[in-house]
Amino acid sequence: MTPVRIDADRGAGTLRLEWADGHETIYDTVTLRWLCPCAYCRGEAGQPGWLDTNPKLSAEQTRLVDVALVGSYAIQATWGDGHATGYHTFRLLRDHCPCLVCARERHAHEAEHGGLR
Repeated sequence: MTPVRIDADRGAGTLRLEWADGHETIYDTVTLRWLCPCAYCRGEAGQPGWLDTNPKLSAEQTRLVDVALVGSYAIQATWGDGHATGYHTFRLLRDHCPCLVCARERHAHEAEHGGLR
């Protein structure tokens, strides 16, 4: 699913996505940075990523500087510390939507199927 609108409110520290089905997702920048899927943050070749070994993020690391579209499938966030290698796919953003409705659906799915989607 593709968002029909993406708004970054740097002052409030949020990223808002409006989806074609009318659903709205709002991420705070701390949560968005923790979702970074890049190899540096998540690790690769069996090695832990930077986020695995650093339990706290600084204000610069969660300050959203820019958001750019990557084709028709993702966004690329640029952070105050210069990090910009993570592509947050629209599927990732929708699957991890922090709203109560989506959280309940994920919980119900996990309870029924014994794991994440």
